[in-house]
Amino acid sequence: MITDRLTIAAIFLAMAVPAAFPVALAAHEADSVRWSRTVMDGTRTGVTVPGSENTVEALGKVEGRTYYAPSGRVFRGGSVCRVARTVIDAQPDMAAVKRVIGYSPEAMKLAYPESALSNWFADNLIRAAEAASGRKVDISIGNFGGIRVDMPEGDVMVDDIRSMFPFRNDLVYLAMKGSDVRDVLEFMARDGFQVLGGVRVVARDGRIVSAEIGGRPLDDNALYGVATISFLLYGGDGLHLAENAVEMVDTSVEIYDAMLKLIEEDTAAGRQITGRADGRVVILDGGD
Repeated sequence: MITDRLTIAAIFLAMAVPAAFPVALAAHEADSVRWSRTVMDGTRTGVTVPGSENTVEALGKVEGRTYYAPSGRVFRGGSVCRVARTVIDAQPDMAAVKRVIGYSPEAMKLAYPESALSNWFADNLIRAAEAASGRKVDISIGNFGGIRVDMPEGDVMVDDIRSMFPFRNDLVYLAMKGSDVRDVLEFMARDGFQVLGGVRVVARDGRIVSAEIGGRPLDDNALYGVATISFLLYGGDGLHLAENAVEMVDTSVEIYDAMLKLIEEDTAAGRQITGRADGRVVILDGGD
């Protein structure tokens, strides 16, 4: 029942909330999914995403067969009223995911080849993998497709992080030779960069110009600790990170749980949710 209610709630909010929602499209290849984003302007009902204490302000109210929307519009009967009642009635069951766990002073959105949000994720992959594996981590490799929604400005709820990381990917530690790390970066230079932490890389014309880890040039003969996700071990987004790994530790910690824990730890320590684009991935034009 709660799953059905959450599905209806998502549809209702997608009709009304001024936000971008990922929408699954039919895939041309088996076992693959393509995504696009549709921006909703909220002009019809004025509905916003509710917390645990502001249901009426965010969703409006239903009296009898009449729905009074936050925008001031009144809907008598019909599907809008029925869906509104379902969403409002579901709020007590959704209280757990409406819990505020942190604060983001500004919205963080994905952008290629790096962004405040992707860098926040990459840096926290390193923190989480070190804590879960007990190993020193030098770099992290994630994927843009694993971050499904943007970080909102203001209060951040459990629901925001659950929506951001909906896939059941585990946090994984790998020990990789520098030459294999270089091969991964060269592949990304040709095919498209993914989320990176602990590394600064410059590329031109599909080739790596320079790469640094920990402020030093990438050493083909060194051994590096790598934090990643299970999706990228055996072919996800074209990566096969486990193929030549010297050591692999699957922590059995899901990415969502890892990120949630770090946010709660930061909040308890008085730290806000922040990230920034810092030039860790630079793609030069051919003439640069």
